[in-house]
Amino acid sequence: MKIKNAFLLIFTSTLLFALSSCEKDEGLLPDISFKTGGSYISTDVTLAAGTSITMGINASKTEDKDVLKQFDISKSVNGGTPTSVFNKTLSGSEGDNYNYDYTTTVDPTSGQQTTYTFTVTNRDGLFNQVSVTVTTQ
Repeated sequence: MKIKNAFLLIFTSTLLFALSSCEKDEGLLPDISFKTGGSYISTDVTLAAGTSITMGINASKTEDKDVLKQFDISKSVNGGTPTSVFNKTLSGSEGDNYNYDYTTTVDPTSGQQTTYTFTVTNRDGLFNQVSVTVTTQ
C-alpha cells in the first residue's frame, strides 16, 4: 500500500510539474507601421488625380516563434468591398522583419476615396493592419 501511495504521489508531482512548465503563447499581434518622412504617404490625404504616391510599411514579429507568414495590401473605393492588390507569402528572414513600398497613382475620379489597407499575419493566424485613405481632388 505504501508503494502504491508513493508512486501516486511521485506521478502526481511529475504531472503537475510538467503541466506548469509548458510554454504559453502570449497571443501578441504582429507589429506593423507606416514608413514616414520623405515622399511616403502615411496619413489620410487629398491629392490631384494622376499623382504618383508611395506608401511603405515596416512589419515585425512580436514573439520568437510566431513568425510572419502573410502580407496583403487591399484597396477599397468609396467604402466598397476591399480587393487585394498585392499578396505575398513570407518566408526565411521575412518572417522576422518585412518591409515593403507600394507605389500607385491617385485615381482619376474627383471626390473618390480610396482606402489602402496593409495587413500582416503571423504563424498563429493573428493579424494586424494599418490603413490610409487617399481622396481625389
